[in-house]
This record gives sequence, C-alpha cells and structure tokens, in this order.
Amino acid sequence: MSKLLLIASDGSERRVALVENGALAEVFIEREQERGNVGSIYKGRVARVLPGMQAAFVEIGLSRAAFLYAADARRLPELREDGENGDPAEDASRELPPIQSLVHERQELLVQVSKDPIGTKGARITTNISLPGRHLVLMPTVDHIGISRRILDEGERERLRKIVESIRPPSCGFIVRTVAEGQSEAELKADMEFLLRQWEEISQNASSASAPSLIYRDLDVTLRAVRDMLSDDCEQLLIDNPSEFARVKDFVSTFAPSHSRSLELYQGSEPLFDAYGVEVELDRALTRKVWLRSGGYLVIDQTEALTSIDVNTGRFVGYRNLEDTISKTNLEAVKEVVDQLRIRNIGGLIIIDFIDMEREADRQKVWRTLQQALQADRARTNVLEISELGLVEMTRKRVRPSLNQQLTDQCPYCEGRGYLKSAATVSYDVLREIRRQAHELPGDAIIVAVHPDVADRLAEDEPDYLAFLEQRLGKEIVVDAQADFHIEQFEIHVKFKQ
Repeated sequence: MSKLLLIASDGSERRVALVENGALAEVFIEREQERGNVGSIYKGRVARVLPGMQAAFVEIGLSRAAFLYAADARRLPELREDGENGDPAEDASRELPPIQSLVHERQELLVQVSKDPIGTKGARITTNISLPGRHLVLMPTVDHIGISRRILDEGERERLRKIVESIRPPSCGFIVRTVAEGQSEAELKADMEFLLRQWEEISQNASSASAPSLIYRDLDVTLRAVRDMLSDDCEQLLIDNPSEFARVKDFVSTFAPSHSRSLELYQGSEPLFDAYGVEVELDRALTRKVWLRSGGYLVIDQTEALTSIDVNTGRFVGYRNLEDTISKTNLEAVKEVVDQLRIRNIGGLIIIDFIDMEREADRQKVWRTLQQALQADRARTNVLEISELGLVEMTRKRVRPSLNQQLTDQCPYCEGRGYLKSAATVSYDVLREIRRQAHELPGDAIIVAVHPDVADRLAEDEPDYLAFLEQRLGKEIVVDAQADFHIEQFEIHVKFKQ
C-alpha cells in the first residue's frame, strides 16, 4: 500500500491528510485557538468524588472539570513532594477498588488527558501516564511490555520483546510501536533514553508546580502526524508552508533521519489539498448522503449517543437477480463505511444497517469483509456479528471530536433538527394563535407579521377563513410579509384606528 502524507497550513490552521493508494484515508485538523489537549499532562486537584458513578471530577485548569473514572485510576500514583511516584495500586487482574478508596477531595494528582471535551462533557483523564516516542511508548507507572498487534511475525515480536526487556529500567513499562519492526537495539535504546529524560523532566516540573497547572503539552498536529504516521511505506511527505517545512525537517533529522529524503516543500500554484483531491473528499465527508460508484448510497446520521449508517441500493438495479444486487451493494458499502469512519473520525457506538440479505453465506461474506477492511483503521474497534436483519453493532474508540463537530456549528435556522415546519403548517399555527389571543388584544385591527411564504399561503389558501375570523372577532386582520423572518417566526400585534 502506497501512502502519502500532506501537511497544509493556512493562518493558524494546520491540516494533515493521509492518502492511501490515491484516496483520502484520514484527516487531522487543528486550529491554534482550539488546539486539543489529548496527551497533555496536568497537575490536578480532585474537586469532587462521585461514588455512585465510580468517578471523580478533577480541576486541571480547563473551563470544565475533567472526569476521572475508577478504571483510569486503578494504578493511582500518589504524587510526593520529591516528584517520585508511589507504588502502583492493585494489579489490573484484581477486582477494581471503589473510587473513594483511590482518591479524596483536594488531593493533588498527576494526570494525562485521554479524551478531549466533547459536547457538554469535560475531558477524560487517566493517572496511567504514557509518553509516545518514535518507536516506543513509555508507561512510567506500569510494569509491562507490550508489542503492537500490527507486528504479525512472532519471531520479530519476540526479538523486540527481548531487546526492550534487556535495556529498560526496573518497573518501567513500554509498548513497542509498529514502526519499530526491524529496528536495531541502538535505535530502540536511543528512543528509550529520550523518553526517560522527558519523564524525568516532567516529574521535576510536577513536584514544584501548583495545582491546577499544565505540566507537559503534547506535540502539535503537524509533528504528531510525522511521529505517528511517517513510516517505511510512506513514499512522500509534502508540506506547503516553508516555516512548517523547516520545523518538520529538524524534527525528522532528529527522530527519523532515514526518512529525510521523503520530505518535499510543495510549491505548486494549486492549493495542496486541491491538487490531491483532498478538499473534495472533505466536503463529501460533511454531507449526510454518500454515493457509491454502483449507484447505491449511504445515509450517515450522527447523534450524541450513536451514529447510524443506512445502506441503500439507490439507482443500482443489478445485472442478474435481487440477492446478487443486494450482496454487491453491501460489499461495496463496506469499504465506503470504513473510509467514512476514518475520514470523519466517528467514534462511540455505531449501527450499520445493511440491506437485508436472505442468504447466510452473503451475511458472513459482508461481515468478514468488514473485519478485513477495519484492519487498516488505527483506532480500536469492536464489531459484533451481523444479525439476521442485516444490522451490525460496533464501537470505535473516540479520542477527539469528529470532523463534523470540528468543522460545523448547529444550524441557527433549524436549531439542529435538520428540518423545518412547512409554510402550510406555520400558516395554521398562525390562525390558531390569532384565535387564542384575539379576545385579549385591544385595538381595531390585528397585524400578523409572517415570512413571505407563509403570507402567500394564507392569501392563496385561507382567504375565506380569514374573512370568517374577521367577522367573528369584529376586527380587521392584516397579513404583513417580513422578508427577514425565519419561516417559523411570526408576530401578532394590534393597530388602533385614527
């Protein structure tokens, strides 16, 4: 698989796109004034312990208190005056202790943000600190060695495990990242020494800092993408901003010198994302309906609780029979569903409603294809088998806001509903409101200010009823079209004869 990494800068906004085999696979957007906090380390103070939720609110200096679950505090390191961490709590295999036995109000903790605030929810934090490097991830509070599940060769996994075990300090954990595959002991040791120095500096800063305060901020989106996604199968890294290019070049020369040749400053007249078709895909990723090449389509609806994806045959009529048409549409939809999950960064609970398939063999083929397609996704997923109704329930790890949450605001016109009352419906609302208020209003005439479409409806469809109301109420009714009104907006007031 050929990969291309694109980094575009406009003002204080940085955008990173990962292109796989010519198609957009992932996109990361960061604006300096809205920069996320995932990976950042804070010295916080427990504000409130909630036994009923097995969680605690922790003040870390953000606008909303962060949320610490008991499961994220089970290896709670008690911060001492010298900045050293105490013994870890019970082993992960044992029963989880209650939150009130792990933390108490006013207690100071060293915590790391694991999820940015989303919607009305504050940031999620953990006391299990992790520091990502180029080849390794340091876990200073956990005595464990893990190997990336994407490294499949058992011999290589064992080689890497032995190297890390032989060079790591006692009671200090590490995860070996995918890019470490085939790397020498010297490369791994250099990465480990850098991470240990970084942790020592963080510990020293934490010991002298007051709570709440920021102790360490993770890399910005540009350097984070280079650290995490610049690999041997990445053929080129294009950057359209000279200052960003210089910054990335210095970073790569230090942490991944073998990839220096893949860096290139893009100087084309066309914007970088336009030149590689990324801008079109970003616009497509904000639409509700996504067309498939066959003529079928997906309908993607995101709510706070879950995301539903509905697969439809659309214009595709097939070639042989109905079952083959349905199977072909569902199989084509699988790839697009996974692509959209990655591009839109959709997380949480996801329900995929495939077109009903009568043949069990077809259902199994679609499910296996979905499992295979998800292997390219770096986010952790859990997928249940497809049901007889064609439904797939799955979860995808959510760390940061989705693309939709990042790039859009709620429509002030429909207030997020996605629909509006029709002009006919509003016209009848107006008639009912006139009847409610008429006897309480003074004056000789009733002025009804409405949107022009509603005014037309009243004039064309209800002139007789308006005349009936005028006779019944003994007052003239004047419809006043207001071009600047919301279609659902109307106002009723009175007029006195001179």
